[in-house]
Amino acid sequence: MFELGLLAGVAALVFVAVMVLVALLKVVLWIVLLPLRLLLYVFLLPLLLLKAVMGGLLFILLSPVLIVGLIIVAFAAIVALAVPLLPLLLVIFVVWLLLRASSRTTAVAR
Repeated sequence: MFELGLLAGVAALVFVAVMVLVALLKVVLWIVLLPLRLLLYVFLLPLLLLKAVMGGLLFILLSPVLIVGLIIVAFAAIVALAVPLLPLLLVIFVVWLLLRASSRTTAVAR
């Protein structure tokens, strides 16, 4: 049992050592590649702004088409859900008609 605990402790120490090495590697790469990232941000910022403007224009132009498409899809979904319920609705309607026809109101005529 003692060996198992010792093995678990060694495994935990190896895990910690590997994680520390990975963290150090990440920090070194981050520091080394920082100038390259800054340079890319400077060059790519106009392209990102152009992408945002084009995306906004496309959104403005295509939103009416998307709204009409969503209305059509919603109508189709409602119809697809309502069609299987039509026999049940017909039975309920017939029962309502029968109950309405057989009920006698005692309305007082003036």
